[in-house]
Amino acid sequence: MPRTIHLALHPYGVGGPGQHGLWKDPSVAKNASIDINYYIKQAQAAEHALFDALFVVDSQFINATYPSHYLNRLEPLTLLSAVATHTRHIGLVGTASSTYNSPFNLARRFASLDHISGGRAGWNVVTSFDTGTSRNYGLDEHLDYTTRYGRALEFVKVARGLWDSYEDDAFPADVERDIFLDPAKLHALDHEGEHFKVAGPLNLSRSPQGQPVIFQAGVSEEGRDLAAQVAEGIYAPGGSLQQAQDYYADIKKRTASYGRDPEHIKIFIHGGPIVAATDEAALRREREIFEEDNDFKGNLALLGRSFGAYDFSAHDLDAPFPDVAHLAEKGGRTGASKLIERAKAENLTLRQVAESVSEFRRSPFVGAPGTVADTIEKWFDAGTFDGINLAFRNNADLELFVDGVVPILQKRGLFRTEYAADTLRGNLGLPVPANRNTREPGLADD
Repeated sequence: MPRTIHLALHPYGVGGPGQHGLWKDPSVAKNASIDINYYIKQAQAAEHALFDALFVVDSQFINATYPSHYLNRLEPLTLLSAVATHTRHIGLVGTASSTYNSPFNLARRFASLDHISGGRAGWNVVTSFDTGTSRNYGLDEHLDYTTRYGRALEFVKVARGLWDSYEDDAFPADVERDIFLDPAKLHALDHEGEHFKVAGPLNLSRSPQGQPVIFQAGVSEEGRDLAAQVAEGIYAPGGSLQQAQDYYADIKKRTASYGRDPEHIKIFIHGGPIVAATDEAALRREREIFEEDNDFKGNLALLGRSFGAYDFSAHDLDAPFPDVAHLAEKGGRTGASKLIERAKAENLTLRQVAESVSEFRRSPFVGAPGTVADTIEKWFDAGTFDGINLAFRNNADLELFVDGVVPILQKRGLFRTEYAADTLRGNLGLPVPANRNTREPGLADD
């Protein structure tokens, strides 16, 4: 069967990273990030267009310099549970930290979303980018990379074990025999590891898709290795076509090295398409957006997030980029290290580095509908992604993509014309994981 493109929608309400001017857009409600009706309408529009998933990000630390959407937004699982009751097919992927959560509690919450949605839940596993989160959980310092990723791997394994607490036929509910539960088909986990001690069992059965789909968004060596071991979907950084190709090939190779089928991990790159009637109009709109978002203080604060929400304003903006490598170790180490290397190699000042932050976020998908479709097809055929995680500034931009680009992709056989299944796994082409308590001996997880 020919490969087809997967699409997800990534709503940012009043404005995510780099979108400094979005909250001023008259078409964007000032309370969008806390208005459940905004998310319901976004999900329904994406579902009407046959998208695979609604993807909701999160963090648990802010200060006043953070992006507008981050300052005042809903908790993902609460949000997605509400959206689930107003949709039927679209997947519901929420971000939750493995560093600042308990496996039993989080496994139960995602399993609940999976049941509420009829098997459409996904968990984006993060190890927490913001170093300040530690202080919201009674810790003086953020955990180091090795500890965070070791904890994440064990956390996912524990969650998966808990999700298999019941065999699929554990509840005969036989009135005549007076048997509601077959106790032989309920299994405690009794996990004792380096980071967690969890007895189980979970008081919730498996959903129609078996288990929530595991997503991951790491770009570091530790993040890529974690993804190769446990992820079924990845939120990838994108970048240039060559960078996206290299990342895609690396993840697929690592996945195979762990004895997993590379087709069972779907890589989504970030995409913020700008679609207009003509290429020229789209390029004009791109310049307008750049001007709308070109806020130096906002970019300086965005730069600081990679270094643990560090306040760069205390430095001379026109002096060489300061030595802050030590701040990257517990924050966004990979991205921060690249910024440091570039600043040194090109002898950039702090001002120049801050001004360049917005440049890295430019989308390759800009133009008339046919142009955008051509670029998407080119990237897809070049082996850069299995799907695109789409972010639009407002509903009008979403409609331009759905009405203009999607039909072209469908006509070319690159995107579905109807949903293949009622579950997120089914639509992503992922297998239902075998229950570890009923599978044949020697059968590996995938």
